[in-house]
Amino acid sequence: MLSNPSGRGLSRRRLVGLSVAAAATGPLAGLGPAHAAAASAATVTVFASGADRIIGREFVGLAYEKYALTERLFTAANTDLVGLFRSLGPGLLRVGGATVDMFIWTPGGQGRTHRQIAPADVDALAGFLRATGWRCLYGINLAGASTNATSPAMAADEVRYATGALGPSLAGIEIGNEPEFYGAGGYFPEETWTFQTYETLWRSFRDTIVHINPKVAISGPGCVSRIGDWTAPFAVAQKGRLHMVTQHYYRGNGLDGGATAANLITPDTRLPGYLDALKRAGWGAAAPVRITEGNSYYSGGAPGVSNAYASALWVIDFLFTCALGDASGVNLQGGGVSAYTPIADQADAVVDVRPCFYGLKLFQLAGRGRVLPTAIRAGGRNVSAYAVAADDGSLRLVLVNKDLGQDLDVAVALPRPAGRATALSLEQRSPGASGPSLTATSGVRLQGATIGLDGHWTPDAAEVVPVADGQLKVRLPRLSAVLVTVS
Repeated sequence: MLSNPSGRGLSRRRLVGLSVAAAATGPLAGLGPAHAAAASAATVTVFASGADRIIGREFVGLAYEKYALTERLFTAANTDLVGLFRSLGPGLLRVGGATVDMFIWTPGGQGRTHRQIAPADVDALAGFLRATGWRCLYGINLAGASTNATSPAMAADEVRYATGALGPSLAGIEIGNEPEFYGAGGYFPEETWTFQTYETLWRSFRDTIVHINPKVAISGPGCVSRIGDWTAPFAVAQKGRLHMVTQHYYRGNGLDGGATAANLITPDTRLPGYLDALKRAGWGAAAPVRITEGNSYYSGGAPGVSNAYASALWVIDFLFTCALGDASGVNLQGGGVSAYTPIADQADAVVDVRPCFYGLKLFQLAGRGRVLPTAIRAGGRNVSAYAVAADDGSLRLVLVNKDLGQDLDVAVALPRPAGRATALSLEQRSPGASGPSLTATSGVRLQGATIGLDGHWTPDAAEVVPVADGQLKVRLPRLSAVLVTVS
């Protein structure tokens, strides 16, 4: 059964009783003594200095397989999908994935044909991008060169057409997908497929593309592993030729027994080091870095995990960790009814807005700006805190409580005087349930409301958070997140 039908949920002030009050006023307003006594204390300090990480205009992104161009998904007439993209603000769509190396440019094709990309498919994409205000990182077949299904000249011709059709909506070109696996994947003889053979092949495509399309931006390599012996040397070799260094990241394999909801929300100890290595690769190319494909678990995700409430809490941490790791943006992989897709589609129509999309929406609401350093003390509980000095002058705080059984009273020390604050909450509650569930695939609310299939969202009024002496206090229920805007 599909969850979250279009439209708004029942209006209510709070599912779990989020309440806020000034730090100096003692017990939190709106909560009974028993509930108030059950919460543990936590503190967050936000620092004004030391911020050199930016959440830019197109930080938020989604990624789809190239085969999606041969469906009726990316068209201006798909008003539901247009509305959902628009609800996230300006973003970057990556069209690529594994099928980028399976689909062939066919300039005389009729369009919407399996394993072919025709001008009509690109034209439809152009209309979708204009309708959404998004731009596109457009993938080009590279591995097909192993059977002469494609060539540098064919790639250059496809880029020529895409450049003309997409116009300013084209952010750049990415040649190939996860090339470190071309040998193991059977495209090229595994014993001869090395970084050197890849780099030579890639350069022949790049040089021909740029010769015909001299102003087009080129990104790469789009690996998912081997930063040290593929991405980093590639970045150095292509310094001055790369617009962006691209890499992929997944928490793990969705087919593994460890791909559980509880594991997903635990701190990802591998990600910071991965991002640091990627950042250093970017230095080698003198170019920004971006996670152009990523999600919870690969192999389409883990059912009951990647499509469940755990993903909404996970994605907030994932995106902020990438921002703190100096990534210029993240593209969440999706499409179809795969477990990990934020937006589920079937027969070219949107059929579900998944919990992950709610976390993505909360991140987007935190706004663009500088990410400020924070320090948190929560008695070892699984809690995270992020702060953004937004471009509109406000301060945005995002607090995520992933503890399975403990509500928190979070006292926040602000980096500057403030007069007013409001809060929006992300929560889950199924009918008849006594509390939230990480594995629930429905019942998610953002400030008391669902997000419709067309992106429509009518939240309850934001909670007013009194501020006193540069501090505020927020009740943060277990398995919830809150966005506080301080002006």
